[in-house]
Amino acid sequence: MVERWHQLPLDHALSRMPSVRALVQSLADRVAGLRQVPRRPVPDLGPAVVMDQLAVMVFDLFRAAPATDPAVVADELAGIRRSL
Repeated sequence: MVERWHQLPLDHALSRMPSVRALVQSLADRVAGLRQVPRRPVPDLGPAVVMDQLAVMVFDLFRAAPATDPAVVADELAGIRRSL
C-alpha cells in the first residue's frame, strides 16, 4: 500500500487523504482508549507523511493490544488500498 501511495499523482493522493487520515485517527483513538489516555488529533502533515503515520498507528495498536485480530486491521487497510 505504501509503494502504491508513493506512485500516485499528487492530486489523486490529495483526494484520498480524508479516508487515510480517518483511518489513522481511528487507530490513534483506539490506542488512546487502550492506554486510557485522552484522545488527541493526529496532525495533518500532508500526503508525503501520512503513510508513515499509518504505519506507526498500526504498530502502536499491536503494541497496546497484542491480541488484536490482524484480519480486522488488514480489512481496514485493504479498504484504503482498494480506494487508491
